[in-house]
Amino acid sequence: MSHEQTEDLKAFERRLTEVISALQPATSRWRIVLIITTVCTATGAWNWLRDPKTLQTTFAQSLFDHWLFTSSVLLLLLLFLAGIHKRVVAPSIIASRCRLVLEDYNMACDDTGKLILKPRPT
Repeated sequence: MSHEQTEDLKAFERRLTEVISALQPATSRWRIVLIITTVCTATGAWNWLRDPKTLQTTFAQSLFDHWLFTSSVLLLLLLFLAGIHKRVVAPSIIASRCRLVLEDYNMACDDTGKLILKPRPT
């Protein structure tokens, strides 16, 4: 491998690791938002199902009485419609797409963006 090729690979690896590491803080925040919303939804659902008054009231009144469940379900739906599922896994999507392209060049990359050179086929 020539010196220019080596420098190009190093530059590509630095840029890839930079892109993936730049996404990590935002990904962590979105994961925390998703976890909190999911826990609130589960807690609200548990309270809603355990309430003996649920069987005696209408569905709408029951949802109105259990505002934690109702609001967390609506927030969870809005988050998924806004694409939180893509934001939570964005670094792994980028890494997997890079792996797909790098296969043609007998290379791969790990989840942090470090290049893995594979032996040439014989």
